[in-house]
Amino acid sequence: MRVFKRKGRGRSVRYTTSLESHESELLASMVASMSELLTEREESAPRDDLAELTGIRTGHSSAPTDATLGRLLPDFHRPDQDTELTADAVNGRLNAALRSVNEPKIIDAKLAASTTMLATLPDGGGDVALTEEEAMCWLTALNDVRLALGAMLGISEDTPDQLPADHPHAAHLDVYHWLTVIQELLVEATM
Repeated sequence: MRVFKRKGRGRSVRYTTSLESHESELLASMVASMSELLTEREESAPRDDLAELTGIRTGHSSAPTDATLGRLLPDFHRPDQDTELTADAVNGRLNAALRSVNEPKIIDAKLAASTTMLATLPDGGGDVALTEEEAMCWLTALNDVRLALGAMLGISEDTPDQLPADHPHAAHLDVYHWLTVIQELLVEATM
């Protein structure tokens, strides 16, 4: 992958780069896998009769048990953020209500960004030219894929920059770092 370059002005601005075929395929595979996770979460949400009547969609009221989905769809409020509320109140009622109302919209936004990224990835590699809106979708999808991969790998401040070549997650960590570089390059181009 090459550096993202900003070309044009105003509405004609494009963010351009070129991807090798394996880069395009890897991005497509990772974004599609993440989208499947989000779609499964959305489809497994309980159906509510009142929501059906009013047209107001509701989602799960409980956090995902899967670490990857938990990172993509975290709680809205943590007990350490408010000393006046008890942990039970926050983790129970407040987070459940916020999640139920907002999770469908969050999933929709993440899936829309993923769909845009998949639609603008060159099949088999090649040139990429993104509008401002498409670039923002790429940034969202890249961030989500990084979060998902980071959760699967258990990335923390203590994670080394590189793992021994024979470590089972060495290649995955390299991909995580590569995604970070792509995201940084696109952020720099959009600034």
